[in-house]
Amino acid sequence: MATPPDAQPLPDPWVLSPAQLEQLRKFKIQIRIANEKYLRTHKEVEWLISGFFREIFLKRPDNILEFAADYFTDPRLPNKIHMQLIKDKRVA
Repeated sequence: MATPPDAQPLPDPWVLSPAQLEQLRKFKIQIRIANEKYLRTHKEVEWLISGFFREIFLKRPDNILEFAADYFTDPRLPNKIHMQLIKDKRVA
């Protein structure tokens, strides 16, 4: 079936309109700001992640998933983070 020459193509349902793109951009900015505020008020997140990466780079495990599971389920981890937070407050 041929398309008439004056027929307008249908809009692609997967393409966002300019208004939707602007709304998405603003939403992303709000999310980034909210994430930054959360991270600044929860210093333990920084210590969890930096400690994890430090251990990865020092030990260079072959199985990262197993290492991560062991690292984050270590019953001593909460105390390690707590002690680091105390040490961090003393330095500040």
